[in-house]
Amino acid sequence: MLPLKTILESLNILILTTIISFFFLKPRIKLLVGCLSICIASLLTMVGAIQIFNAGTIEYFYPGSLLSGAIRIKADLLSAWFLAILAFSFAIGMWYGYHYLKQYLDNTTRLNIHLSAVLLSYASLIDICVIQNSLLFLVAWEIMALSTFLTVIFDSHKNQVLKAGIYYLIISHIGVLFLILGFIWLFSQTGTFDWVAIPMHVAQWPAYQIVILFIIFFVGFGIKAGFFPFHTWLPHAHPAAPAHISGLMSGVIIKIGIYGILRILLLINNQYTSIGYIIIVISAITGVYGVMLAIIQHNLKKLLAYHSIENIGIIGIGIGLGSIGLGINQPVLAYLGMGGALLHVWNHALFKSLLFYVSGNVYQSTHTVNVERLGGLIRTIPQSAWLFLIASIAISGLPPFNGFISEFLIYSGLFHGFTKDIYTLMFLLLFIIISLVVIGGLAVICFTKAFGIIFLGTPRDSKIQYQSNDSWYKNFPLIIIALSIVAIGILPSIVLIPLSRVVSLFTSDLEAVQYLTLTTPIQQVGWIAGLLILSILAMWLVKKLTQQQQNVRQHVTWGCGYTGNMQKMQYTASSFVRTYRKLAEPILLVHKKKEYPKEIYPKKIIHQTHADDHVEHLLVNKPTQAIRKLLNYFAFIQNGNIQLYILYGFVFLIVVILFPVIVTQLKVVLSYLNSITW
Repeated sequence: MLPLKTILESLNILILTTIISFFFLKPRIKLLVGCLSICIASLLTMVGAIQIFNAGTIEYFYPGSLLSGAIRIKADLLSAWFLAILAFSFAIGMWYGYHYLKQYLDNTTRLNIHLSAVLLSYASLIDICVIQNSLLFLVAWEIMALSTFLTVIFDSHKNQVLKAGIYYLIISHIGVLFLILGFIWLFSQTGTFDWVAIPMHVAQWPAYQIVILFIIFFVGFGIKAGFFPFHTWLPHAHPAAPAHISGLMSGVIIKIGIYGILRILLLINNQYTSIGYIIIVISAITGVYGVMLAIIQHNLKKLLAYHSIENIGIIGIGIGLGSIGLGINQPVLAYLGMGGALLHVWNHALFKSLLFYVSGNVYQSTHTVNVERLGGLIRTIPQSAWLFLIASIAISGLPPFNGFISEFLIYSGLFHGFTKDIYTLMFLLLFIIISLVVIGGLAVICFTKAFGIIFLGTPRDSKIQYQSNDSWYKNFPLIIIALSIVAIGILPSIVLIPLSRVVSLFTSDLEAVQYLTLTTPIQQVGWIAGLLILSILAMWLVKKLTQQQQNVRQHVTWGCGYTGNMQKMQYTASSFVRTYRKLAEPILLVHKKKEYPKEIYPKKIIHQTHADDHVEHLLVNKPTQAIRKLLNYFAFIQNGNIQLYILYGFVFLIVVILFPVIVTQLKVVLSYLNSITW
């Protein structure tokens, strides 16, 4: 087997060669080569991840430079866990993307940029997971941010897409500024960019400095992950990006922020209790706020984007719980928290990417993702409907699918915390349990609405022409994801055993390892769920066989004697969640538009609702408006008068010429004044 160093070097050479080849290939061949290159790179990455799991840790150096010093490459079990997620998700995502991008073969330049950006994004994400040098880590992080920006603005001819991409880029670089601040602080204390020096030096710091350092990094990585209140870019970037990129962003790219937080926790290795309290409170708010906004969205991809925020909150709750367990020396609590968080990273990558890919099928079938205009799609794209249903059950945390397993671990950790006589912790955990219950309940409401409105009933807008684009060939990568969701739900032991090794990086307590790997209730639920699925399939098969010889009659649903437009008799997405919206209006920023004509029999009645994000309104929109208002006072400078523009140039030249002279004369005067004896 090739060593990890050779694998990573081969991967980078493959990606660079593929990008160069794009200039010489025809569009269809170019698309095929780009997707195959990602698949081969993913295979190499998976081989490397398996090597790391077998070895535990693989470490080597590159010479570097005078500025960076020696570049340490170190891959441990945490790296391997995220490398496996990256490899699987990118391979499946670009497999689906190959079919999605076929309709864009006529635009060679756009395809070149997009495929090159995807390849660069993949390479930078791999490098982020193994680099242990601050300077090179920031370089890789910047490449990842820029390449992701290019993938988001694939439809850059649309003004809204370009605005969303620029918004993402600005917010990403605010995160980069916090990372730079954190790494500069560490460099000033350690004198090196190598991370190996961090634990030893940080251990000597006062407690408050360690917590401040973590907060700085948490903001930097939390912006990428989408924690509250740094989440505002997600609902803009996801709807703007193509479906396969939305799936990769939600399933993989935002998870690199989670990797950064976990890596910093390992490096700091101190003040876990205080840090855990900070993470778990912010995460609970993130999860509840995300799902509350998701329910009232009309754009399917925006709805899914807010659910990414919700699931980042669930992952953060696990990390916070695990940190508290480490801080109070409770290994089982640490294992259940960290284990649930790490498993949910995998699970969310599966079901959320599946949901985004199905949303791509919906868009290609109807050319809209406005939930209010859709309906009855289960007849047009039945495979996509069933795949969406599987992912919806999984994201709601219901058995027998994978979302239940990771949330069960986190719930187990929360209830385990009640066995400790720490009243502050008990009150906090009660608050977190209530938050998780609210998240789960609202998620069920949201996806009941989404699936019911989009796929059931009849079409709500006669202007939309439905096109059947389902095929086993196109949906095969989606079916692989669905099978993975079911497999983890029914046979959780296949992931719990490797998961226990990853969590052992944080604590090596043997009892906790056994508790995680031999959690019998999870396995029992898995088997019962498997029997339930088999029973349902058996009943469906019996029904199919018994009705095979019968004539099936189809007719429209009886409308109780109403002979008008039957489409208007159905629930809309807004009316389905009206009761919830009324309750949540004091918290959410909901705008209404009502037009009720005064005629007895009006031809048209308008009642629309639109939800905005309070946090975005307060932290982004208002400051932006204030800056624009301030800059408007200087608008007279740019007045279109060419004579004044020439005058500006002359004034600038005069200042540049006279400035050295003035500075020299000031130095002479100051020197003279200093020489005078007063």
